[in-house]
Amino acid sequence: MLPIFLILALAAESIDAFGQKWRVPRAEEWLYRDGTLIMLAARPQEANPRYPVQYALLEGRDYESFNLECEVKRDSVSLILVYNWKDPAHFNYAHLSVDSPEKQIVHNGIFHVYGSDRSRISKGLGAGSLPTTDWTKVKMDYDAKSGRIVVEVGGQKFPSLDAVDVSLSSGKIGLGSFFETAQFRNLKVAAK
Repeated sequence: MLPIFLILALAAESIDAFGQKWRVPRAEEWLYRDGTLIMLAARPQEANPRYPVQYALLEGRDYESFNLECEVKRDSVSLILVYNWKDPAHFNYAHLSVDSPEKQIVHNGIFHVYGSDRSRISKGLGAGSLPTTDWTKVKMDYDAKSGRIVVEVGGQKFPSLDAVDVSLSSGKIGLGSFFETAQFRNLKVAAK
C-alpha cells in the first residue's frame, strides 16, 4: 500500500480562491464564495503517523520569509495555517484553537511534521487563541534566516504561537483544519 502522503499528493485537485489556484485533496469539499474560502468537509487522518491532511495549499511559488494576514472563523474548536510545506509528510503549521495548550497539548501551538506524528515546537503555555466563533484577524510572520514564526491572533501574541524551527526553511502556504471545518477571508501573503 502507498504511504498516505503519496496517495494525497497524487489525488490533489485545484480550486480558485483569492484570485489564485489552491491545491486541495477534493475540490467538492471546498467552496469559494463572496471572498470567503469555506471548508465543507472535515477529513480526519485515520492512519499513523498522525498529522493534518485537510488543507488548501497555495500553488505556484514556495515562500521563504513572509507575512500572512487573513481573517479566520472556526466552525467548531480549531483551524490551522500551514507553512514550509514540502510534501504531505514534511511541513509546519500553526494550530489555532479555543483550547489552551495546557488543557489540550496538541492544540493552540506551532507544530512540525517530519515523516512522523506531528510534534509541538512551541511552548505549551497560555490561553486559547480563538475563544469565539467570530471572524478573527490573524497575522503570521515567518523569518527563514532565523526559523522564527510568530502568529498574532486578534491583535494578541501568545507564547504558544511563537517558535523556531530551522529544519524546513521554505515551502508552500496553506489554510485548513486538523479534523474540523473552518472559513478564511481577506487573505494577503507578502514575501519579505
